[in-house]
Amino acid sequence: MTAPRVMVYVQHLLGIGHQMRAAAIIRAMRVAGLEVTCVSGGEAGGMPDLGSARLVQLPSVKAADATFTRLVNPEGREIDDAWRDNRREALLTAFHEVGPQVLLVESFPFGRWQFRFELMPLLEVAQARGVKVASSVRDILVEKNKPGRQEKIVAILRNYFDAVLVHGDESLVPFGATFRAASDITDLIRYTGYVAPDAPDAAPDGPGKGEVVVAAGGGAVGGALLRTALAARPLTVMAEAPWRLITGPNLAAEERAKLSETQGVTVETLRRDYREVLSRAALSVSQAGYNTVMDILVTGVRAVLVPFAAEGETEQALRARLLAERGRVQVVDEATLTPETLAAAIDEALLRPAPALKGLALDGAAETARAVRELAGRL
Repeated sequence: MTAPRVMVYVQHLLGIGHQMRAAAIIRAMRVAGLEVTCVSGGEAGGMPDLGSARLVQLPSVKAADATFTRLVNPEGREIDDAWRDNRREALLTAFHEVGPQVLLVESFPFGRWQFRFELMPLLEVAQARGVKVASSVRDILVEKNKPGRQEKIVAILRNYFDAVLVHGDESLVPFGATFRAASDITDLIRYTGYVAPDAPDAAPDGPGKGEVVVAAGGGAVGGALLRTALAARPLTVMAEAPWRLITGPNLAAEERAKLSETQGVTVETLRRDYREVLSRAALSVSQAGYNTVMDILVTGVRAVLVPFAAEGETEQALRARLLAERGRVQVVDEATLTPETLAAAIDEALLRPAPALKGLALDGAAETARAVRELAGRL
């Protein structure tokens, strides 16, 4: 008996969170015995380890900046209708070559509306072929107040989708907190739990024990946080402790040049063993992206979150606030971020108990694989 074939569509535009979560789900699906093809539209070479899954790279595109209003190719040129036509044909060709029983679409229709030019034709073809379709979506959406948008999302879900796999825990964040029409799709929603990594096995007294780790995620929008952390260091009770700044691979060269290593401060681009580093740290300072927060929770490190909130972004701010209300983290808003406010939050976090995992569902990748297998079994 052949394994069910699954095609996963993922398009990242600025950070690396979407592909990190998608990759974890893909690896879990392979462990569950599914035959998986990942079709990626982000920058070539940007997908993390997919296990033994196949990768199909579409013509790549990214956001020009944090406004997400302009999409550009790798050379920085804005995409046009000819590019869209070529990309749509490449996506549909990949679909026909894979011949999936299940199509898992990351974010859409809750996000990625700039890609309707290719996703709506993809959904039409999937429907005509009797393919089961699921949306893979994080627990918190960026709130958009465009008139009629939520009604259009519900209509697309009702017409084309068999499931909405919400990668979160309803007890912490109900999907309706940021998608007001959630009650209209209750029968489609399945909470998978958070797509979190396994807790590291590293000994807590290894290298780097007791340091402060400041991380900027992928780095595309983390320069200000890193610079402010450096300025905050001498104002904290950790002024004499070692500090480690992890810039991420996408930090602009001019931003990286502003981060000078000094006595007790290490600057690195990337750590493949990031969770092990966190497990030995005294404190984490970071933004509040989905994957970053999962790393904090599974390692149990004390944390200060500075949620990315530029250009109307609301997702990280809500996640940080909910965790702070439950006593798990300290939060500094971007609008009030200064060396003094960050130093005060760091000192306060060190006085609090380390965050506990009790009660949170963190098996989201495996649960997503089970849900996809169940969809395949309905054919």
